[in-house]
Amino acid sequence: MTTTSINRPLSDRELKQFGAELDALRARTVARLGDEDARYIRRVVKSVRYTEVIGRAFLFFGIFPPAWIIGTFFLSLSKILENMELAHNVMHGQYDWMGDASLNGKTYEWDIVGTSDNWRKTHNFKHHTYTNVRGMDDDIGYGLLRLFPEQRWKPFYLAQPVVAVIFAILFEWGIAIQDLELGRYFSGKKTKAELKEEFRPVARKMRRQILKDYVLFPLLAGPFFLPVLLGNLVANVVRNLWTYAVIFCGHFTANAEVFPKSVLDNETRGHWYLRQVRGSSNLKGGTIFHIMTGNLSHQIEHHLYPDVPARRYAEMAPEVRAICERYGQRYNTGTMLSQFSQVVWRILRHAFPSRSVSAPVLTVPEMG
Repeated sequence: MTTTSINRPLSDRELKQFGAELDALRARTVARLGDEDARYIRRVVKSVRYTEVIGRAFLFFGIFPPAWIIGTFFLSLSKILENMELAHNVMHGQYDWMGDASLNGKTYEWDIVGTSDNWRKTHNFKHHTYTNVRGMDDDIGYGLLRLFPEQRWKPFYLAQPVVAVIFAILFEWGIAIQDLELGRYFSGKKTKAELKEEFRPVARKMRRQILKDYVLFPLLAGPFFLPVLLGNLVANVVRNLWTYAVIFCGHFTANAEVFPKSVLDNETRGHWYLRQVRGSSNLKGGTIFHIMTGNLSHQIEHHLYPDVPARRYAEMAPEVRAICERYGQRYNTGTMLSQFSQVVWRILRHAFPSRSVSAPVLTVPEMG
């Protein structure tokens, strides 16, 4: 793991300058957007389509082990690319400036059981606005896991090492029901009628995905129904596991911080930027690795600039890191192995009771 500094509290003047420098970087990057970015995302669309066609074609001959392995590999690749580098980034509005209806962030529908509308609410709005603020950001443990000592311990968390594995395998299903807030229903704060109404679009999307992957394509394979069914199942699980690992590495490493609701009081742009940096972690890797993560390997840059095309994060990262160093802020980055090992440690450690810690200090009074 590589870090810089130890998160020095900033004065109001420093915080304003910190935000101004990050704003300036965004402006310079947005000014350069153009044909190169448009060509890139259209190549990603083609890659998703072609790898899916190759994968499904090989799976139709999946009774032969080599064909099944090749087919499952390409279908998994397609689903990961669609989920990470295409859908996630498009739904953030990163390519709205192109005016292409198929790449409109407000209408794009992705290839998982959860609806894009729910994701835009729970992720684009709640998570990116209230990043790591307890009681506001539902992505802190997703209502299932205790990952920070600031979260109140309950006996249920003793099972979280097992729960975490199940959640990883079924990650798309967890995302699908996140906005239903089932805890409110079971506590009596939401009526059955309200839950039923909210579940209706989710049920439609679940039904469509189940029919596509586990009924339609297997039936088209005729006598090879079972190999195709199994290939689709494995591809979805592979995509779920990869997505889970990347997202957790970006948010729940050892130095990631959570914040009380009080940080939102009179929060400035500089405060918001600082919270994004302190609550996010990057992953080291090459070009292919970054593409396969949807460039969420640059989680810090993504949280600072969620609506900037993610392919630009790699060129922005050195400047972001330099800004963090100038202002004494930790720039948390490391290999996937080192970052995920920290995630596993959090899952295991905080399954058990632990002492609460004091809230992080973001600012200090001006001197003189």
